[in-house]
Amino acid sequence: MSKNQTFINWFTIILFGLSTFSCGIYKPVDSRKVPVNVNKRVEKNIQEGRGFRIFDANKNKGGGVFEFASANPLWRASLEILDFAPFSNVDYSGGILITDWFSDNQEFSDETVKISVRFLSNEVRSDALDIKMYKKTCNNLNKCKIAKLDSVIVNDIKKAILKDAAVLAQNDMKNNSSSDYKSLESLIDK
Repeated sequence: MSKNQTFINWFTIILFGLSTFSCGIYKPVDSRKVPVNVNKRVEKNIQEGRGFRIFDANKNKGGGVFEFASANPLWRASLEILDFAPFSNVDYSGGILITDWFSDNQEFSDETVKISVRFLSNEVRSDALDIKMYKKTCNNLNKCKIAKLDSVIVNDIKKAILKDAAVLAQNDMKNNSSSDYKSLESLIDK
């Protein structure tokens, strides 16, 4: 390797190192402000949005967030109401449910519809859902036009989901009224 090539390699490494430090990746930390307890430090980092996990320590203790999806009345009601359509994206943790393009009329397959449901809250409220409907119209040359629909159907779907979710939530409360709930802190301390 020539001297010029060695110089260029070292110069590149030093330049990369300096640019990494100046970009704010490395930030000095005052040790007086960092909790000594590992669990408190992890909790603080997660609250500040700086934490991530490669291996979940609680993996053997339960399924995590996804077990909650079956207990959320809005989520279950949405799946029940929209079960007539195929789904292209179902992401509970992201709070979104999107159907694939579908048509109820097989004769005119040039018009299809897609419905998206965004969950803004886990509570059964009218502002907890954002439902949008799109219509795709294609011609014989497969040139398609997509438009957002602001129709009565969107409101009807929203009302049906909310009504079904309210019934599911009421049934869940009746079924679980005799259950002994443990505090969150007692579950964490295990």
